[in-house]
Amino acid sequence: MLSDRSAVGEGELNAWTRATRAKRASGEPLLDLTVSNPTKAGLPYDDEAILAALATPSTLVYEPDPRGWLEAREALVAAGLAPHVDQVFLTASTSEAYAHLFTLLADPGDEILVPAPSYPLLAHLAHLAGVALVPYACRYDGRWSFDAAELYESVSDRTRAIVAVSPNHPTGAYLDADQLEALASFEVPLIVDEVFHAYPLEAPASTPRAFERAEGLVFALDGASKRLALPQVKLGWISIAGPDAMVKAATERLEGIVDTYLSPSTTQHALPALLALDAAPRAIRERAAAHLAALRAVCAGTAMTSPRVEGGWYAPVRLPATKTDEAWALALVEAGVLCHPGYFYDFPDDEAWVVVSLLTPPEDFARGIDQLARLAR
Repeated sequence: MLSDRSAVGEGELNAWTRATRAKRASGEPLLDLTVSNPTKAGLPYDDEAILAALATPSTLVYEPDPRGWLEAREALVAAGLAPHVDQVFLTASTSEAYAHLFTLLADPGDEILVPAPSYPLLAHLAHLAGVALVPYACRYDGRWSFDAAELYESVSDRTRAIVAVSPNHPTGAYLDADQLEALASFEVPLIVDEVFHAYPLEAPASTPRAFERAEGLVFALDGASKRLALPQVKLGWISIAGPDAMVKAATERLEGIVDTYLSPSTTQHALPALLALDAAPRAIRERAAAHLAALRAVCAGTAMTSPRVEGGWYAPVRLPATKTDEAWALALVEAGVLCHPGYFYDFPDDEAWVVVSLLTPPEDFARGIDQLARLAR
């Protein structure tokens, strides 16, 4: 009666989720190092300015545009976040942007290459779209990167796009110019997720935006959820760059797709004013840098290591492979600490990783990583 592809998230719960729910149900305290919601992380927001932006009179007039409200697109171009008003589309979220691009680029059964480790949401979006994800490995050798020759072997006649995330979630690695050039050499459209681009930590000197260095057809994703630390605004955008003929064909078809849904709400009218607000993003950058330094200090003298994190809100921690990352994460739950196990993000099976959020409120973060270190000694 119901479609197979609608069965997203069904089935038996994984052991970590079961243990976490049981721990919460017991009423025992938990130090949550998986915090992802900036609005509940104790950050400073300019409430008055945000509310004023949302109350702009233009929200009272309905003037649908498949690409999104013109003034909002102009504001993105003026801020250097999009190449041209005709080459940017507003969406309700980055997730919706992925869904539209999967529809634009692939038919059911086609393949899209995605990095591993990376964000598990991609698997759910691909399942709903009826396309297959093919992972390409990113490995750590002083910084996280992929092997171009190995990636080439993953490209088939069914490959319709390559996804890259800059900086990656959760490894924090930015794409550099050489990596963008290597990806473009495959002559396959690129989808580059840049939602954490505004949060550099140990970033290289140059962290180019994908649409600025486009050789082939590139779709760059960004949004208010991360860039402005305002997930409740529900606004993302797709910037398109590349050869004129490719851009023209892609924008014409994408316009037909987004016109079917017209998802962005009146919050798009607030975007020009919201782009000027930096209190919460600045606080996140400061907190993430302080937390990463604290994590490094705690790792010293233990069997755990924290590799280079170039940007974003998260940090992977490598633990001894004496037990699996799931076993480590379950031991932490028992000790009252929540960390995501590495297999959530497709870290290698023969290594043990957990991922911690650098967005976590300071007191919880300090106590949580101290408990992590105790277990890893």
